[in-house]
Amino acid sequence: MSHCQTCGACCASFRVDFSVTELQENGGAVPDGLADVINDYTARLRGTDYASPRCAALSGRIGERAHCNIYEWRPGPCREFREGDDACERARARHGLPPLPSAAARPTN
Repeated sequence: MSHCQTCGACCASFRVDFSVTELQENGGAVPDGLADVINDYTARLRGTDYASPRCAALSGRIGERAHCNIYEWRPGPCREFREGDDACERARARHGLPPLPSAAARPTN
């Protein structure tokens, strides 16, 4: 099982801006009600623009059993996020979670 299925730290650590073209109203997949339009080009996932961000699409408890309610429809920045990369490790540290095993030590799927 991926650490991402229990972690959720990334969803509660960063602002998530993406193209308005990814919104359902513009032919994309991201549900309109979970984003705020910032300008003609940019939308932001609700809940991610706070000092203590937490995406409105995140359910569960960080570090135990967290999941994205719009995983199949998540915007580009969420799709680009990678388990174990520098941003992942910063998010985990922000929530007091231990670093993941090194990529070399992780089993391959």
